Amino acid sequence: MNMTKIEINQIKSSDYDDLTHMVGELLSEIMDKINIKAFNYNAEETKIRAKELVSKEKYWVFVAKDLVSRETVGFVSLYESYALYSEGAYGTIPELFVRSGCRSGSIGRKLLQKAMEFGASKGWKRLEVTTPPLPEFDRTLSFYQANGFEISGGRKLKVDIRLS
Repeated sequence: MNMTKIEINQIKSSDYDDLTHMVGELLSEIMDKINIKAFNYNAEETKIRAKELVSKEKYWVFVAKDLVSRETVGFVSLYESYALYSEGAYGTIPELFVRSGCRSGSIGRKLLQKAMEFGASKGWKRLEVTTPPLPEFDRTLSFYQANGFEISGGRKLKVDIRLS
């Protein structure tokens, strides 16, 4: 894929169906690699949640489109986080995805560049991302390191909160 034909822009209302499908692809790919059903995915709920978070400016999404085919080929999402160790506000990347047929063509790098530009405009001093520390994700870890990210320790853990 010729990278001069890729355009990255903030999400528009016409992009939510593509975003929703790509989130499903991303989660399926992760669960297939780890052989654990780690996520609950519902397309309609995901679309509603994305629209709500973006409209409240709690979540930002940038989509990559092929200018020739007009196909959406990837996305990166961000939200603002806070911690004393980070000297205040910083950005977290919860999702970055490039469709499998479009990988190794600089789209991921361009999405990260857009995320960094956006973070700079928000006054963030850093971006953070978590990758599973599993051999199945070595390529993902290498991608982030090749784009300037450094391992800062720790592992991502979760607990589901059951509201009664």
